Amino acid sequence: MAQQATPVRTARLGRALGPEPTAVSGVVLLLPGGDEVSHRRPSPMLAAASVRALGRRITRGGREAGLATHVVHYRYRGWNGNEARLAHDATWATEEAVRRYGDVPVCLAGVDMGARAALRAGGHEAVNSVVALAPWLPEEDVAAPPEPVKQLAGRRVLIVHGTNDERTDPELSFRLAARAKKANREVCRFEVHSDGHGLHQHRDEVHALAEDFVMGALFGRTLSRPVEDALAAPPPLGLRMPLASGFGRSLRR
Repeated sequence: MAQQATPVRTARLGRALGPEPTAVSGVVLLLPGGDEVSHRRPSPMLAAASVRALGRRITRGGREAGLATHVVHYRYRGWNGNEARLAHDATWATEEAVRRYGDVPVCLAGVDMGARAALRAGGHEAVNSVVALAPWLPEEDVAAPPEPVKQLAGRRVLIVHGTNDERTDPELSFRLAARAKKANREVCRFEVHSDGHGLHQHRDEVHALAEDFVMGALFGRTLSRPVEDALAAPPPLGLRMPLASGFGRSLRR
């Protein structure tokens, strides 16, 4: 009796959050967290839960502009060293968005290991912006090449990190942002003081910041003054910008 071949795992896009617009003019791909090493398939429900609140906020903000928002479902839960599986799935998802919607700008928005995937896959020609919340980044090793940043040239990049994050080191995201800023002025990083990895204490402010950034990057809306200042400020000021309590209640000048 012939042995059945093991089915090939494929990444996929979840259904669009909210009503899908009739004419799509921008796409946000939400990249959930993951593990450093794992060959298991992620739970779709658990993965989506980690980014769904962020996705709902961004989707509401971009509904009238023609925004389509999808959660990316990975093939595997783990990054898995040089295989960088989550980054490859983020690239596939970007290409799938282009296939579905045509020549529209794409924002990769990730949390934890998904934030690393967003940064790594940000070089795709359709990507014009990246949002990385509490990115998981590898410890610096003199024997290994540093996490790449050249692919981020020409993109707008927002990194947000809690100063009390005990899972992912905020100093590593600062160092990556500093290297990226040398080749790309459109990089900013906000620090959420006293908040941890999940950014739960100031979730509303973080989501308002992400919405403001994405609407500006994808649709050219005027950015809030704090984001403008962070993008314009030289290092380290624009890379250690404190996220003010209450951000989002009165965004515009």
